[in-house]
Amino acid sequence: MSKNTDIRIREVRAETQRFAYRTPMKFGGRVVTDAVLLHVTVDVETRDHRRASGFGSMPMSNVWAWPSAKVSSEAALAAMVETGRQVADRAAGYNDAGHPLEITHHLAPSYEAVAREVIAAAALDEPMPRLAQLVAASPLEAAIHDAYGKALGKNSYDLLGPEFANADMSTYLTGEFAGQYLDRYTLRQPKPSMPLYHLVGALDPLTDGDIAARVDDGLPETLPEWIAADGLTHLKIKLAGDDLAWDVDRVAAVERVAAEAQATRGCPRWCYSADFNEKCASVQYVLDFLACLAEQSPAALARLQYIEQPTHRDLRANPENRMHEAAKIKPVVIDESLVDLESLLLSRELGYSGVALKACKGHSEALLMGAVAQHYGMFLCVQDLTCPGASFLHSASLSARIPTIAAIEGNARQYCPAGNAGWSDRFPTMFNVTDGTLGTAALDGPGLGF
Repeated sequence: MSKNTDIRIREVRAETQRFAYRTPMKFGGRVVTDAVLLHVTVDVETRDHRRASGFGSMPMSNVWAWPSAKVSSEAALAAMVETGRQVADRAAGYNDAGHPLEITHHLAPSYEAVAREVIAAAALDEPMPRLAQLVAASPLEAAIHDAYGKALGKNSYDLLGPEFANADMSTYLTGEFAGQYLDRYTLRQPKPSMPLYHLVGALDPLTDGDIAARVDDGLPETLPEWIAADGLTHLKIKLAGDDLAWDVDRVAAVERVAAEAQATRGCPRWCYSADFNEKCASVQYVLDFLACLAEQSPAALARLQYIEQPTHRDLRANPENRMHEAAKIKPVVIDESLVDLESLLLSRELGYSGVALKACKGHSEALLMGAVAQHYGMFLCVQDLTCPGASFLHSASLSARIPTIAAIEGNARQYCPAGNAGWSDRFPTMFNVTDGTLGTAALDGPGLGF
């Protein structure tokens, strides 16, 4: 049944913005030196004639979403940006009114068709992966949810129950979720504060001895400097996945350096996550890594909270990569693999025990996959794709509104601080870190909260 609160899209605008990275970031064997953000603004009107504009922004991280041996990085980036623009243009012609979950659900099938047209026009040698399509469309989805909340003068996370949504979750998932709405799996108030996960990239210096030439821009440069400046308690370590000795040595080195820095500031507890970015050949590599780490640095293993996407993202093509044994030791979460409900369910069959949500895969998708993961009792975390500015606040809002998520990843402040300009003045508790936590209570405004 339709509601007076349903919105209709009136106009959509898209533009891009590029930021150079402060320092290079390496993950999964690839190096990133800049970010191109796609910004989308959506004007909407409710059935009872309330009007508002919403905003969505996301890095078009082709190096992560579309690593390819056939398509150059520049061509992949251009195709993703163009897909995002054309998806936005088509949304402007969508005339039905509804809740944002309905609208994005109806628009989603067009992403692949648009991507095919873009690929054909550019004469590229492979189709655009579904993950890249989702990233390209994610600013539009964010802007629609943001506009809906602003039109009603409410936070978008408070507009997910039956008094606003026209259909229950079974419409978007399976009959198992009949009669359930997303308000059941989200919080009515953001958590007041949350720990920040700081990234230790594969190229990042741990000590002064690792620095050939300092950046000298006023920001910390070594791990002890970051720990002292931001009061860090959560460290995410990027690993190679194809060099066992290096990976074990890297985590052990982080433990040594962090232990000294934390002792200096009197911090008794801190923790790690480990991200292989799908470079491990098999689960045996993960088991060998855990066994070697237990021998070389048992303290580091004890602090390890979870392992992220160790093997290839294509789960169906690699069914031998079962994570049951590794997941008995530490939670193992999918990231690049998660593109829909089918992939989440398949990951459970293959032994994965957790899910990494990302705002860049679409706001509706993140909410729904977060609900499914909670329903099945899976470990949950949110990763941010080195999101600056509005995209970081969007990612943080997901973390703050999903009950079982314990921390926020936010590494644009390390690699792309220029993208936070202006936003850090408006939301100082989200960008000025001193005690290792972010003040997520600030994310309680209309729309997506910022």
